Amino acid sequence: MRPLIIGLTGGIGSGKSTVGALFAELGAPVLDTDQVARELVRPGCPALQRIVGAFGPGLLDSSGGLNRPALRGLIFADPDRRRALEAILHPLIGARVAEWVSRVSASYCVLLVPLLLESGWTEKVDRILVIDMPEALQIRRTMERDGLTAGDVEAIMRAQVSREQRLGRAHDVIANDRDISHLRDQVERLHRVYLDLGARRHHTTASHK
Repeated sequence: MRPLIIGLTGGIGSGKSTVGALFAELGAPVLDTDQVARELVRPGCPALQRIVGAFGPGLLDSSGGLNRPALRGLIFADPDRRRALEAILHPLIGARVAEWVSRVSASYCVLLVPLLLESGWTEKVDRILVIDMPEALQIRRTMERDGLTAGDVEAIMRAQVSREQRLGRAHDVIANDRDISHLRDQVERLHRVYLDLGARRHHTTASHK
């Protein structure tokens, strides 16, 4: 019986990984699709060879691995190239995700998908959980984390859906504008909600058999 699937998303620097880790601490199965993508583009993997064929060897670093900052700059600057990359990776990521979900025995699981709304992944999840914060704070935290300029961060944000669009699609929202204790409280509350929804889903499915 398939678990309730929560799609966790948010803009760059919003704290998605931190929230995912907090859900995992509570025992929820969590899969980061960015991590899946990293595994798919390790040196020697077919997906990396296809990316190099599409975008050129300039995207390889000195060790023969993918130069992720260079790729990020390329695809955020050119929507057509972003779609070309998605055409290579998304079917492979989707297959990995489906296989992982099929093995989940919990009543709900969390898929961390940074570009969930931009990439058409909404049909793969049952609920959308958005991690939200004021844009000024988002820019500052991303600059501190990644060593980017404000202009760099703003360019990436422009390539993503707006904060308003993201909130408009959300079933649930976690505000990441205070400390970790406040963040943990919100995760614990939603964990209880999702456990209940997942149990109801299982009960409803079983009663219709």
